[in-house]
Amino acid sequence: MGKSAKVAISLPGRILEAIEKERKASGESRSEFFRRAVERLLKEEQEAREIEKYVQGYKNIPETDEEVKAIHRIGVTVLAEESW
Repeated sequence: MGKSAKVAISLPGRILEAIEKERKASGESRSEFFRRAVERLLKEEQEAREIEKYVQGYKNIPETDEEVKAIHRIGVTVLAEESW
């Protein structure tokens, strides 16, 4: 991990109590708990942005009917080859 900085935040008591319960159960320090929580949040938000870009791409350039039919034919062929 690179250079660290200390930050101060204010939390409602009920949230702090829930955090303390969770971090004690996992054996984490407060710093570890918050670092992990922030990393997860940042990852989830990045994934949400990427999904939105992906969806927007399909909205901007949807598949043609020919492409959909070709994908369907391939799927039927592949599934027919399975030994169910």
